[in-house]
Amino acid sequence: MMIAIGNFFFKYRNNLFIFLYLLLFVPSPRIFAPEKFGDKYFLYPIILGLIVTFAGEIIRGITIGLAYIIRGGRDKKVYAEKLVTEGIFNHCRNPLYVGNILMLLGVGILSNSLFYVAIVMPVFLFIYQAIVLAEENFLRNKFGPQFDIYCKRVNRWLINFKGIFSTINEMNFNYRRWILKEYNTLLVWLLGITAILLFKYPELTPDSDARLSIFVGIVILLGTLYAYVRYLKKSGKMQDSIS
Repeated sequence: MMIAIGNFFFKYRNNLFIFLYLLLFVPSPRIFAPEKFGDKYFLYPIILGLIVTFAGEIIRGITIGLAYIIRGGRDKKVYAEKLVTEGIFNHCRNPLYVGNILMLLGVGILSNSLFYVAIVMPVFLFIYQAIVLAEENFLRNKFGPQFDIYCKRVNRWLINFKGIFSTINEMNFNYRRWILKEYNTLLVWLLGITAILLFKYPELTPDSDARLSIFVGIVILLGTLYAYVRYLKKSGKMQDSIS
């Protein structure tokens, strides 16, 4: 049952982030309210949320930069060319998903949304668990005992930090691959953070006209960077650097 659910959501996983980001702006009771945390209540969700969400992107960035896993699917179905066990995959079977979870949890905290943290995140975790089970079913059928041995050695969700610095030092970080593989995620993520900070916290920028101007400026800046990276990717000027 869970495998069938996972295969279903795998088809639409690329649009999942955008939908989940829109839910950040659904009206909700606050996690940190001024009644309990005082006039500076907004500092708590901002600081904690940014720490958690940036931790998620750092995990994703290191994972992609060290050993990218080609498991993007084929014909909207689970697919893998090979079993990747090096890099951060030597310490956790799903570090990219762990990064995604932390990124979304962080922006949920940042938005100070009890609805998002208490309702949306558990649903998201259920979906990811189903997707992972579907992927594991495919990998077990394709790689057999090799995958079973890997599962016994490496945890599905928890990152084993023992020896992780040695892993990072022993491998070359491919920053070009990180940029080219992550620029879509980075655009949505950074725009979401910007919108939350500007429009959910008027305490930071009391002038509404200034908020709009800042947001438009950041959108133009990020859009320009996005277009430039996309040009480099489509033209092949950075493509040959990916390994």
